[in-house]
Amino acid sequence: MAHAQTQTDIQTNATNADPSIERITVSGGYTVSEVIDTATGLGLTLRETPQSVSVITELRVQDQALDTIVDTVLNAVGVSAKEIDNVRNTLQARGFEISNYQIDGVPLSWSLAGDSGETIQDVSIYERIEFVRGATGLLTGAGDPSASINLVRKRANSTELTGFVNAAIGSWESRELSADVSTGLNRSGTMRGRVVAKYQDGESFLDLYEDSVSVLYGVFEADVSKNTLVRVGASYQNNDPTSPTWGALPSFYTDGSTTDWDVSTTTAATWTEWETTGKNVFANVQHSFANGWELLVNYNNLKYEQSTELLYLSGVLDKDTGIGLSSFPYKSSGESSQNSYDIQLKGDYSAFGDIHEFVLGAIYSEQSADTLTYAALTNAFLPVGNFFEWNGEFPEPDWSTESSIAQDMDTEQKGFYGATRFHINDDLKVIVGARLSSWDRTGISYDVVTDFGEDDVLIPYTGVLYDINQQHRVYASYTEIFQPQNAQDRFGDFLDSIKGKSKEIGLKSTFLNDALHTSVAVFRIEQDNLAQPDVGYLVPGTVNTQAQREAQGTVSEGFELEVVGQPVEGWNINAGYSYFNAEDAQGIDVNTDHPRKQFKLFTTYQFVDALPELTVGGGVNWQDETYSVNGSIRLDQEAYSIVNLMARYDINPKTRIQVNLDNLFDKKYFSQIGFFEQYRYGTPRQFKVTLNYRF
Repeated sequence: MAHAQTQTDIQTNATNADPSIERITVSGGYTVSEVIDTATGLGLTLRETPQSVSVITELRVQDQALDTIVDTVLNAVGVSAKEIDNVRNTLQARGFEISNYQIDGVPLSWSLAGDSGETIQDVSIYERIEFVRGATGLLTGAGDPSASINLVRKRANSTELTGFVNAAIGSWESRELSADVSTGLNRSGTMRGRVVAKYQDGESFLDLYEDSVSVLYGVFEADVSKNTLVRVGASYQNNDPTSPTWGALPSFYTDGSTTDWDVSTTTAATWTEWETTGKNVFANVQHSFANGWELLVNYNNLKYEQSTELLYLSGVLDKDTGIGLSSFPYKSSGESSQNSYDIQLKGDYSAFGDIHEFVLGAIYSEQSADTLTYAALTNAFLPVGNFFEWNGEFPEPDWSTESSIAQDMDTEQKGFYGATRFHINDDLKVIVGARLSSWDRTGISYDVVTDFGEDDVLIPYTGVLYDINQQHRVYASYTEIFQPQNAQDRFGDFLDSIKGKSKEIGLKSTFLNDALHTSVAVFRIEQDNLAQPDVGYLVPGTVNTQAQREAQGTVSEGFELEVVGQPVEGWNINAGYSYFNAEDAQGIDVNTDHPRKQFKLFTTYQFVDALPELTVGGGVNWQDETYSVNGSIRLDQEAYSIVNLMARYDINPKTRIQVNLDNLFDKKYFSQIGFFEQYRYGTPRQFKVTLNYRF
């Protein structure tokens, strides 16, 4: 599907006068029938996967005019995001940070908080974004027991010339032009290509800030034989903003009262910059053997580059004079490069009078991350003066031409895994799997020597699914994941890895001839071996480094509900509610700036009979109160809702216009609270008008 489509498109002539014109039903919607490899590698459908899975489809991206990965997170059930500044975002699920990411099912590593632009990657090059919640150690290895995000690239699967061109304008003089073109490259259709390109620039609700985004993606596929498919491709994205912030806004005055800024207030200077570039080169081979088994071989090279000249403002303001902030200028250049290799064999076999499926795989990746910093020779740590009069005109330092190594780290990860699905009978299926995983990191990071990891960690995976009838399937699963930690005990030894354990039971159902899907899940997550201060002891050989000890850590319990599909012709809906409660070993709430309760709804309706050219839609994202505590300081965000609307009209069979209006009621809210005692405002009301031509 190369262009925006509703679940049902009506083919009409210009006057709609001929009643014999055929009504054509096409693919598309908010549900997917494709199998996924994000959780088990077995190639199971969403209903066959014994974990909670949500999907943001291409149509959903187009209906809501979503641009970046973090945009999809903000609209997916059971996950959330915190906006640190213009580049960095952290993502969360079930009370833990999300640190597991995949492209086409192959794990990849991101920099801290995505400071090389990973979370603001454009999603125009992806067919869908999958969210598997809970521990995903079978395929991702190291990480947190929160969720894994899998980015599924667009494929070159069309033998005919097809595609679309978009042009859009929006708030703050934003402009956008994009194209997605697929075609066959020979008469037989055994060679195919696809190209996606996008350019976007504009200002922002933030003072001074502007951004320019360039995206290019190309993929080539060839059926080298009837059983072998070869796919190669590359993607590129460059973000080149003007006056980005580093950090956010001061939260408190010296009298202890909370600040209240205009949403446009910035801490950036006119000279700050934070350019990021991401490049990905990939190749994969898919071969089917005569017995039906399938061999997959993947290679990915990911390279992220960043170049910064930034200004950080911190401190506590005097309410009358606006004085109290100090400045910290920072200049750096950095690069991270990752090579990953994945080989997978899957198929079925006969045993105990039935046919069962299996998968065997091996993954290896190596990542190097390097950051150079440049000292400020002049104008370093100048007082800010009256911040109430801040306009970004702050003196830029003279930077040293000599660099210092701030970060030089190498990370190696390897794993061998296998899983099988036993068909006990027609109604009962059991999935059993395990991974033998190793993860090691060495180097230096901001003057701290890094040398830790763990080898040959066994990660189990079990799942049971039972069909009550054709509509309803219950499941239970137990999964694990581990996370090496850079903490040492009183003897100087590194602590064992944090171990995450995820237990989940649920019910997945379908209604209306598979047009509507529902899921209900109840979960419990335990995170053990968490580093805690070993009071009274220091790490041997250090002056003041607190020794740590292993302790039973956080427990998160909760449930999730989701409804997705097309209840009636022309009506698409995705709605979900999620809740968790996370406490540490002492019963104290942890990660209180993660929303405990969330409700997310988006729906569209095409007036199939009355006015088939018109589709209208809307939704609401609601979350409960959150807060952050730093010592005696507490910052609160009250519960809030963001309402979004859209409308699309087909001018003719090839041309349509769409209007999106986000944050309809112009709600003022925090998109992040408490990060270094600062907060950041979310985006106020904005609009976008898109003209789409498809062929």
